[in-house]
Amino acid sequence: MESKQSVSDDQKAPDTEHTGVMLATIGDTTWRMFVPSIGCTLLGVWTDRHFGVSPWLMITGIVLGFFGAFLLVKKQLSDIAARKGAHK
Repeated sequence: MESKQSVSDDQKAPDTEHTGVMLATIGDTTWRMFVPSIGCTLLGVWTDRHFGVSPWLMITGIVLGFFGAFLLVKKQLSDIAARKGAHK
């Protein structure tokens, strides 16, 4: 049987710390993708109904939402790369 290394109270186990970072990154990426995409799409649907020009403003909202999500995720990736470069 293998024995696990003991971890003192002031230290986190490496697996737990890594898992926390991964979950935080996934959560951060999720909002960056869905908030602009869904928000701009819903705004487009609402303005289509208000002005009666369906489906053009919804399509515009979808395109703008996905472009905004792309830019936010790209910024997130560049921030992560910069942090990795600073730790070396």
